[in-house]
Amino acid sequence: MADVSLQIAASCLKGDLVNVFDWIRYKAIPWYTSLGLTRRTVTLEVVGRKTGRPIRVSLSRTEFGGRSYFVSLGGESSWVRSVRSAGGMATIVSGKRVPVLLAETRGTDKPLILHAYVQERAFTHSGAQSARHFFGLGPNPTVREMEAIADRHVVFEITPRPASFHAAA
Repeated sequence: MADVSLQIAASCLKGDLVNVFDWIRYKAIPWYTSLGLTRRTVTLEVVGRKTGRPIRVSLSRTEFGGRSYFVSLGGESSWVRSVRSAGGMATIVSGKRVPVLLAETRGTDKPLILHAYVQERAFTHSGAQSARHFFGLGPNPTVREMEAIADRHVVFEITPRPASFHAAA
């Protein structure tokens, strides 16, 4: 009987910890990055594909060739599917709200964009930590190594949303 009580208590505690981590990840961090206090990391707001309600996620932008990009470190993640469902329409919240259009990037620039991503510090990770943790590579990956894994990651180019799209959002 004592073993069952311990299992129930451990299960409840684990559930509480999961809820706390989810709250931090999906509420507290997006709120913080929406304030505009972080240089590279912002909050992306997009209409959820299942609920129709706005969802928020913190993402780090990367710059390459004079353009800005978001990299999905989790591949086909929920926010990626929601962006596709919304036709690329989203809003960046970082001190102010900026309507944007996200266009998926394919082709020869993708490995170069991924390489640029790991050259800078993200919100909670150095470039070397990102290379290891999210890409499974060493601390100073080459473009050739990025070419080998590029198909596992989704990259969106960020452009201002044309005024004609604002009313539809």
